[in-house]
Amino acid sequence: MTKQKKRESRMKHWQNPNDAELSELLRSAKTIAVVGCSPKPERTSHQITAFLLGRGYHVIPVHPKADMILGQKAYPSLTDIPESVDIVNVFLRPELTPPIAKASVAIGAGALWLQQGIINEEAWHIATVGGQICIMDLCIAVMQRTLLH
Repeated sequence: MTKQKKRESRMKHWQNPNDAELSELLRSAKTIAVVGCSPKPERTSHQITAFLLGRGYHVIPVHPKADMILGQKAYPSLTDIPESVDIVNVFLRPELTPPIAKASVAIGAGALWLQQGIINEEAWHIATVGGQICIMDLCIAVMQRTLLH
């Protein structure tokens, strides 16, 4: 079997949870770590973090160099966060997401959420085999607004 065929056979069709499952996840989640959260207000990751804070979530920015973002202590990596995390929300290029999925599973987060435009089947596989709910290519703020208005 060629490398391409092996890769294709590993990449089973992924599927996001249905609206009821997403609603329950968003309703029950208390703590959301935002990987790739930018300290720059013009960046989408910063704006989504501000939105989530405004909706009452405890949000933990994950950024390799920032100390504080939006008044919240930032951590350089998921494994540096000293508390439990319900959702790991990711704003990184797709090819950077598999290590984040591994870290998300390692810290025992309940879900891995790759933002709109981010799809990586390997990350999905890592998360789901690790017992997590995995969402890809959806904006957490849009879904929160739509499903929980």
